[in-house]
Amino acid sequence: MDGEVSMRATRQQLGETGEDLAAAALKKQGYKILERNYRTPLGEIDLIARHQGYLVFLEVKTRRSVRFGAPAEAVSPAKQARLKRLADYYVKVKRLGEVKVRFDVVGIFISEGQPLIEVIKGAF
Repeated sequence: MDGEVSMRATRQQLGETGEDLAAAALKKQGYKILERNYRTPLGEIDLIARHQGYLVFLEVKTRRSVRFGAPAEAVSPAKQARLKRLADYYVKVKRLGEVKVRFDVVGIFISEGQPLIEVIKGAF
């Protein structure tokens, strides 16, 4: 995949492309992807991975422009609280016990040419 997305792509297609790009970039940085689009009764987690001794819950935000701000800025305090509840649910359902947890955000800009991918470790 060359990372380019038609400007007419739907939000869902843009999100899926962003998650594909994020997963590939994270793997190159040593993340082991455990789950993609993990659905719970409380909502969905984009990516779950292991990295440097942490169980990492990742929110992927993909944008075509900065008109609405940087991708990472879209992870509001309410969204952060929801992701923490989803992480708690995952740890309980998987019976992982005491585990070090981290929340990372992957911001992706897709426009002309190569996508720009930023991984913010321990974003919140």
